[in-house]
Amino acid sequence: MVRKRKTGGSRPRRTLWFSTLIGVTVCGVAVGGLAVWQAFSADTVTERPVTTEEASRLALSRLSLYRDSPVAVTLTAAEGGDVVVRVRGVVDYRNHRAVGSYRVTGASGASGSAAAQLDHGLIVWDTGGLGLAPAPKDDDSPFWQQAEHIPRSGWSARSYSTDPLDAGLQLLIGLGADRPDNPLLLAQSGARLLARERIDGRDYDRFSGPRAQGSTPGTGTDGGRSPLTYWVDGDGGLRRVTMRMPGLGVPATLEFLGRDGRAKLPDAPWATR
Repeated sequence: MVRKRKTGGSRPRRTLWFSTLIGVTVCGVAVGGLAVWQAFSADTVTERPVTTEEASRLALSRLSLYRDSPVAVTLTAAEGGDVVVRVRGVVDYRNHRAVGSYRVTGASGASGSAAAQLDHGLIVWDTGGLGLAPAPKDDDSPFWQQAEHIPRSGWSARSYSTDPLDAGLQLLIGLGADRPDNPLLLAQSGARLLARERIDGRDYDRFSGPRAQGSTPGTGTDGGRSPLTYWVDGDGGLRRVTMRMPGLGVPATLEFLGRDGRAKLPDAPWATR
């Protein structure tokens, strides 16, 4: 099914991943202490470069996902036309594996993606690709329990494509890490504070990520801004990420709903035999 990549040698110890999909790679180091998060109302926020404290919280967000694993997530991907794919899943950022269920609404097959050819089912994914399987009939158990009963041969596997669903899944699986990014390099790469918003009774700062490599601030259709936007709370917890794609607006929204300690990822999709 979804093959595990061989690591082969030592991996880079410190990497800024936020803009991997848009071509920015910088080195990072562990963040020391955090300054006190200063409260302010949304109407006082104007777009500007991040402060050191804000960059520190943004840099901590991927570590927070790693610490909370397994994390309950949702992904909504607009596949073109009126086709929307919604994934409810659980991601284990310690092993970079995920399992979930998906449902397609809209004109089935309109986007040409593998998922859009079915109305609903189970999905697993990792850093190398994804696999789909029909959902068992008359089974109301959690999706991760349903996936446990499907053998390796029952999963239809493929590599990632460039459509919004695949781009969202690939982004989702790579966000967590066992160390934070370097906040100074993150700020130097163009991260910006955009606004402050309240979600489910909690305050979040909305940040744009680092700019694409080679882009110039104030140029291009998005003013040289990153296509990735992050909602981060006062403790460095990540709540939401949106991703823009050329010509498609914002086709993918990722929501992070906290730790799901009940979840157990199935072994079969990654079994060697």
